[in-house]
Amino acid sequence: MGLAFCGNDNTSAYNISAGVLRNVCFVDALNLVPHVFLLFITFPILFIGWGSQSSKVQIHHNTWLHFPGHNLRWILTFTLLFVHVCEIAEGIVSDTQMKSRHLHLFLPAVMGFVAATVSIVYYHNIETSNFPKLLLALFLYWIMAFVTKTIKLVRYCQDGVPFSQLRFCITGIMVILYGLLMAVEINVIRVRRYVFFMNPQKVKPPEDLQDLGVRFLQPFVNLLSKATYWWMNTLIISAHKKPVDLKAIGKLPIAMRALTNYVCLKEAYEEQKKKVEEHPNRSPSIWLAMYSAFGRPILLSSTFRYLADLLGFAGPLCISGIVQGFQNTTNNTNTTEKDPSNSYLSSEEFLRNVYVLAVLLFLALILQRTFLQASYYVTTETGINLRGALLILRLSTSNLSMGEMTLGQINNLVAIETNQLMWFLFLCPNLWAMPVQIIMGVILLYNLLGVSALVGAAVIVLLAPIQYFIATKLAEAQKSTLDYSTERLKKTNEILKGIKLLKLYAWEHIFCTSVEETRMKELTSLKTFALHTSLSIFMNAAIPIAAVLATFVTYAYTNDRPLQPAQAFASLSLFHILVTPLFLLSTVVRFAVKAIVSVQKLNEFLLSDEIGDDSWRGGDSSVPYESCKKHTGLHTKAINRRQPLRYQLESYEQPARKQTRPVEIDDVAIKVVTNGYFSWGSGLATLSNINIRIPTGQMTMIVGQVGCGKSSLLLAILGEMQTLEGKVHWSNVNETEPSFEASRSRNRYSVAYAAQKPWLLNATVEENIIFGSPFNKQRYKAVTDACSLQPDIDLLPFGDQTEIGERGINLSGGQRQRICVARALYQNTNIVFLDDPFSALDIHLSDHLMQEGILKFLQEDKRTLVLVTHKLQYLPHADWV
Repeated sequence: MGLAFCGNDNTSAYNISAGVLRNVCFVDALNLVPHVFLLFITFPILFIGWGSQSSKVQIHHNTWLHFPGHNLRWILTFTLLFVHVCEIAEGIVSDTQMKSRHLHLFLPAVMGFVAATVSIVYYHNIETSNFPKLLLALFLYWIMAFVTKTIKLVRYCQDGVPFSQLRFCITGIMVILYGLLMAVEINVIRVRRYVFFMNPQKVKPPEDLQDLGVRFLQPFVNLLSKATYWWMNTLIISAHKKPVDLKAIGKLPIAMRALTNYVCLKEAYEEQKKKVEEHPNRSPSIWLAMYSAFGRPILLSSTFRYLADLLGFAGPLCISGIVQGFQNTTNNTNTTEKDPSNSYLSSEEFLRNVYVLAVLLFLALILQRTFLQASYYVTTETGINLRGALLILRLSTSNLSMGEMTLGQINNLVAIETNQLMWFLFLCPNLWAMPVQIIMGVILLYNLLGVSALVGAAVIVLLAPIQYFIATKLAEAQKSTLDYSTERLKKTNEILKGIKLLKLYAWEHIFCTSVEETRMKELTSLKTFALHTSLSIFMNAAIPIAAVLATFVTYAYTNDRPLQPAQAFASLSLFHILVTPLFLLSTVVRFAVKAIVSVQKLNEFLLSDEIGDDSWRGGDSSVPYESCKKHTGLHTKAINRRQPLRYQLESYEQPARKQTRPVEIDDVAIKVVTNGYFSWGSGLATLSNINIRIPTGQMTMIVGQVGCGKSSLLLAILGEMQTLEGKVHWSNVNETEPSFEASRSRNRYSVAYAAQKPWLLNATVEENIIFGSPFNKQRYKAVTDACSLQPDIDLLPFGDQTEIGERGINLSGGQRQRICVARALYQNTNIVFLDDPFSALDIHLSDHLMQEGILKFLQEDKRTLVLVTHKLQYLPHADWV
């Protein structure tokens, strides 16, 4: 084996007369030392340490973190592995040209490949366990590998090996890679200070991983797991065994939640607003706002798409080389022995080997699909984030600022237009990727077929406007179809609402004829849409075929020599690549036009006023008070029910001498100060001169005549009304604490609200009550008993798992009311607003809800309660009225 390492019949391989470092075999053997050192050091740690630990208990994902230069290390390691593969292939090809076996040509490269693989596995285990001191072994390995490869490179330079030789290029690239990996390791030492420093820096894992409910680990896993989605294996296996529910899926990380993306988009849009303040005729650009908020992932996706497109052209080139290689194969297999010390393989000779081309083709296809999938994932995730941000923006937009837009139009705008933008982001990399694909394809075809390739390109250019014209007509037909469909549904909805009136007056025929006419227009538009769709599909298939036929016919008439198999196979593969951009051309253009229209509509929507934090957390007035009309609002009095009766009577008889129990600032949960004036958007102050305080941990009742503004007062406190003057201040609210980081535990400033008109989810009774909160069986039973819901639940066909709402069974008004009250009681909040919860209940249910639900469940839990009611018999139970 010793002789076989350097060649068993080559005595010059052992000649060291010119120096040990000038001997090829010795230098190659020296390159084995770092790899053997790494394997000797890391194998005991991997197989004894983490091997025994993983057999007993798996390290939880909350220990995961990324050291500095994490992604760069993985990219450099993958590049190093690829260069090692090329070095192995070069050594094997060079060895096949010799009569004897020379293991030193490829064995060090094989060991280097194994060592690089072990290094990244070793690094991954250290990173997941957060024990950086063990990285010192990698640091020593990079130094040793860098030194030995540098010695080999210097030896090539001394021998005068030209740069065109493949072995010299590979050695130089590996010196650079080992140097960069050594620099990455030095940076880890500098940042983490785990060695050579007195005070090492301790780094905790990301906050999301501390939450066991976060199961989406894509942002936190290593680069290989991101590319292959390996981290999802656990979820896929569990889904194969049993159905997956929301609990198994878990929560999203903070950075991917809709509220976080809304904040990013809102800040970017506000910046655009500030830029156009000096130009009244200009409106803020939502395109620039989206680019500012989501531009980085879009650029990343475009980069992945470009890399995938460039790798796609490796297929035709490799196919051409493979066919040409087999075509040039001769019966002459005689080879002469070459001296490995002075004979090197050039890059051209290396790439003429059909086996090398086959391996390169395989790797290129894998990388192409990986980059393409990564591009699709990033664009899809960005589109979903954008849609979530716009949906949150809809929830934060005041209903009073919509102008002539109806609620249905707003919902359609948010649902449809945001979906169009999401799909546009998914397809937008094609806008600049398709021209590159077409240009590169034409250039390669020109190199293969000459001038005849330009004829095929001319066919594509001439037929492209037809494709664009068909795509435009297709978009128009789709738009008209949607318009007729909307009109038909609107008429049908009106008929269903007034069906009783239509039957009484025998107007069925008139309205039926109107709906049928609209339906006929819709069908005509659908036929036009189907026709243009068929033409588009036909053109997508016909254009490449026409280009191929024109190219081959032109080549046959303009060239004397016949078309070679390598040219034919490569050109067919190139035309196959051109099919994809041509097929997507009409789709991309159509979605681009839709996105432009959607952005114009959304821009008007985004310019509407928002509720904002200023209206309910002590902000400034959103509308100048002087510009608004006022009417005399009802004067309110706060009466302390816990004081003697004489003070209350004096309050009623002499308002100027009203005596109330003093309330400390720290005891006040909410106070509306500075003469609050609130409006529903008509310019008329609905609530005037509001000055109230709601003490913490007590029950405040609001009573009054019908229509005096009791429900409006609650909505004003919640920020649903427009603030004309004054402010609603929630005492001691931490303005700097973002709401998406708030704990799900009891929050002093979180609110549960039960509206006067009950609202139910299209879900089960249990889901309507818990409303996304963690299920607590004891608390759930206490709430249902307090609201007298258990007898009603027992009558339902599936108990509390019965679906209710619009798609579920019908419930009485009292049942719906009690479910909404139970939802407010179940929520783990410190402030509860109940708007006339007794309106749909009889006297017995009202008394039970008052005694068990309010006086016992809420008051004993020291929760702040604001209750609007017409039941004056409950006033003695109130702390404040």
